[in-house]
Amino acid sequence: DDYKDIPRGTAIFKDFVIWGYPHIGRIFLLETGLKEQFESPFWVEEKVDGYNTRIFKYGDNYYALSRGGFICPFTTDRLPDLIDLRILDENPDLVICAEVAGPENPYIEESPPYVKEDVKLFVFDFMRKNDQKFLSQEEKMELIERYNLPHVEVLGKFTTSEEDIRKIKEILKRFNEEGREGVVFKEDSERNKRAKYITSYANLMDIKTNTKNMLQLPPEYYTNRILRLVLFMYEEGLERTEHLYEELGRAFIDGIFKAIEQFEKEHKVYKTFTCKFRKKENAIALLELLSKTSKHIQVKERRLEKEGDYWRLEFDKVFLNMTGLLGHLLSGGIVYD
Repeated sequence: DDYKDIPRGTAIFKDFVIWGYPHIGRIFLLETGLKEQFESPFWVEEKVDGYNTRIFKYGDNYYALSRGGFICPFTTDRLPDLIDLRILDENPDLVICAEVAGPENPYIEESPPYVKEDVKLFVFDFMRKNDQKFLSQEEKMELIERYNLPHVEVLGKFTTSEEDIRKIKEILKRFNEEGREGVVFKEDSERNKRAKYITSYANLMDIKTNTKNMLQLPPEYYTNRILRLVLFMYEEGLERTEHLYEELGRAFIDGIFKAIEQFEKEHKVYKTFTCKFRKKENAIALLELLSKTSKHIQVKERRLEKEGDYWRLEFDKVFLNMTGLLGHLLSGGIVYD
């Protein structure tokens, strides 16, 4: 968590500090939210469904920090595959803020529809060491173009005019149909105000993919997503259909059924993840990191084998709370309401 004015994920090194990436608030209703939050024109960028990382150079080496401020062994290992690191050789004070997304990542199940295998990296901001401020949009795009960096889709610069809000709604309706997560709004001003907005598809997928781990998540994780889903449909004028009701119910019920079936067969509730590494020691380091930072999840290696030029890691995340509860209930235990 944040500590006073220090954001979560801030990392302190001998010669410099890399500030944590700040929290970005969500808008629940687009039209009123944009008018309430933004005073100046703002940029709209895709919010890619992945995990946040900050990339920097320290000495002769390159590292990637997790959102929580830990060195991520997976992202660090794969950096040469994901981005041209010359940018840090020529600009050693830069910190690259990016999203890593794809089906073969060690953190989350979801991924964008256009990343079919492995992972890809998408730059969305730059910071400098010892500085909490972001580079301007113009500086960011100049660096992206100069080094030909992969980046999130920039959808344009907008205002809160009725015409622009109509265009943004059209973008979000298309994103929802394509199975994309949402957008981030970034005010083009000195205060650099930011907000994000999520599609109903993404809210439904969040519910669906996290049912096995539901006991670890607070109740508002689910109620907020249901509320956001309904408000998105309300504002976009999307029809309420039996299919929607069925999908929302299935998102909850299927996950619980699968958890029960999994427990009865294997006496544990888990998800399996797979990812590949350039170096074996980084795969081992990832397992150690996940084990140390996950109190309610047990990490179990399935296999670590050489496949061509890479090491293939496959492991389970066992959800201890759900495993314990199902073990208690299925053996005849009682729960007091």
